[in-house]
Amino acid sequence: MTFRPRLAVPVIVIACAAGWLLLGKLRGPELEAYPVTARPLVQTVVATGRVVAVSRAQVGSPVTGVVLERRVREGDAVQPGDVLAVLRADDLEAAAAEAEAALAQLRRSTRPQAEAALREAEARLQQASREAARRRDLFERQLIAREALEQALQAETAARSAAEQARLRANEQAGGGTAEAAAMARLETARAQLAKTTIRAEVAGTVLTRNAEPGDLVQPGRVLFEIARAGDTELLVPVDEKNLQVLALGQPAMCVADAFPDRPFPATVTFIAPSVDAQRGSVDIRLSVSPVPDFLRQDMTVSVNVETGRRDSALVVPNDALAAIDGSSAQVWRVADGRASRQTVGLGLRGMALTEITAGLRDGDQVLADAGADIEDGSRVRVSAAGIPADANDPATRKELPARLD
Repeated sequence: MTFRPRLAVPVIVIACAAGWLLLGKLRGPELEAYPVTARPLVQTVVATGRVVAVSRAQVGSPVTGVVLERRVREGDAVQPGDVLAVLRADDLEAAAAEAEAALAQLRRSTRPQAEAALREAEARLQQASREAARRRDLFERQLIAREALEQALQAETAARSAAEQARLRANEQAGGGTAEAAAMARLETARAQLAKTTIRAEVAGTVLTRNAEPGDLVQPGRVLFEIARAGDTELLVPVDEKNLQVLALGQPAMCVADAFPDRPFPATVTFIAPSVDAQRGSVDIRLSVSPVPDFLRQDMTVSVNVETGRRDSALVVPNDALAAIDGSSAQVWRVADGRASRQTVGLGLRGMALTEITAGLRDGDQVLADAGADIEDGSRVRVSAAGIPADANDPATRKELPARLD
């Protein structure tokens, strides 16, 4: 038999390839795997909200009038007493002028006339009293008839009554009397009504909206200005109701304004609504911001990461290694002695990228990175190291988090 070297080489190559394939099949496919390790873990709820004032004041006009001046615009800071707008109300100006004229007439004319009438009435009373005394003397000496005496006494009584009435009128018109008090009250009322044509801020804050321009006719009930009260700034954030069980008052949060993604700032949960919005399936929470960054504006969109749990050291696996998640349990592909097997594990805190394992795995175990790997339970596999995802709660990466609930 003749040896043919040219045929031997292909045969050897084919045999090697077949052997290699057989060996690879026996060793299993090469898949990425994560080591189960202990490390710090933070659980957060991520949501989007808006900047809101603790309260807002709506300013309107208590009287009907035409706007003469508007002295503020959106964004202006105001203090109590600052003028926001000035109205023209001719009827109120006329009422105030009429009340002033009435008071002046009382002091310059009515009061002097009453005092003069009192002096005249007292003089007539004195004269009538003297005449009555003279006739009484004459009657006692039987020089006049009784009828003449009675006429004198009647005249004295009438004069005394007239003097008393004049005295009452004079006292009423005197300084500090009831007439002057009433006139001053009417004047103060008219002035108070007229003062309402100057619309002032009642609280310190920032003007958010203005709905009045010179020439506009305004009436009571119409909101002319909206002012955000100065004070603590809050964030109003609706979160999915499924996260309600992990939320609590006092929890810290890290926030990022969409307009300033490189300037995160802290906040604290101060309010959790007692009811759930049935249409949205969400619950509103409020977070207090202190100190307040100077770049925050009313109604600005803000992404919020509320820290709902923390472990200084927790046994964790990346979230993409978990399958069939059901509440506090899930399944992973655990690799041991070159074989992969399904393992049910208990879940604890769930972070943005990592989840705490409370049961089913130990430190140093390996789990496949692909929770949905198309292999059979007990299959042989070869593993290659996969990098553990970065902590999504690191302050440097918070601005990149999705503006929605995790």
